[in-house]
Amino acid sequence: MRTTILALSTLLLSTAALADTLTFGVVPQQSASRLAKQWGPLVDTLKEQTGYEITFSTAPNIPEFEKRLSEGEYDLAYMNPYHYTVFSQVSGYRAIAKAKDKRIKGIIVARKSNDYQSLEDLQGQTLAFPSPAAFAATVLTQSDLKNADVEFESDYVSSHDSVYLSVAKGFYPAGGGVMRTFNTLPDVVKSQLEPIWITKPYTPHAIAYHPRLTNDQANAIQAALVSLQNTSQGGQQLKSLNIKGFEAASDSDWDDVRALNIQILE
Repeated sequence: MRTTILALSTLLLSTAALADTLTFGVVPQQSASRLAKQWGPLVDTLKEQTGYEITFSTAPNIPEFEKRLSEGEYDLAYMNPYHYTVFSQVSGYRAIAKAKDKRIKGIIVARKSNDYQSLEDLQGQTLAFPSPAAFAATVLTQSDLKNADVEFESDYVSSHDSVYLSVAKGFYPAGGGVMRTFNTLPDVVKSQLEPIWITKPYTPHAIAYHPRLTNDQANAIQAALVSLQNTSQGGQQLKSLNIKGFEAASDSDWDDVRALNIQILE
């Protein structure tokens, strides 16, 4: 009996410890190794500042990330603006932070050697995009192409990095991305590419929490995110993400995205 009680106690303690570990999911715009290198130190700082056990997580591709958001798998998540408008409703995620002094814009990049100058130069081409619901890299850029009466085919290649690499290697004449991920490319890739189109700006990605977190947890994590820019260590971590800093955010900040009435995931 005593052995049984001890075993049960150990199981309960293990379950409690597991429940105390929070997952921070990051949209897989880039490779998992690159994301871990960029976001891992920031997650470690959040652990130090809040005292909560937080682990970095992502997904193999954007559709799988969307599935995990729909199931509420992540306790915290860095998600694109359209994802936030969807999964704040589907799964109850609530925004606590967004990039400071930033608006997100989609870009279309092409090889410099192709000498493309406008959207019209892409008439009748097959173009690369990360995934159907990638907000700026796909939704905004495709909308601008259609508004310019450019006929095109779409290939979805899973991530922003895959778009840039595919275009640099000549597999596609052009593709969709965003300036933040474009600016973090290795010089050997970036030097071959140039943005030939930039979309209108919108509220950027959200860092949001699942409703199973307590208000105290959400507030502590928000405070830690906002204070990152105040230390040299935090400043370096933000620089690697090409983000100046984070500021507090609320649900209504994404009303500009809701006004677009995008229904790709519905």
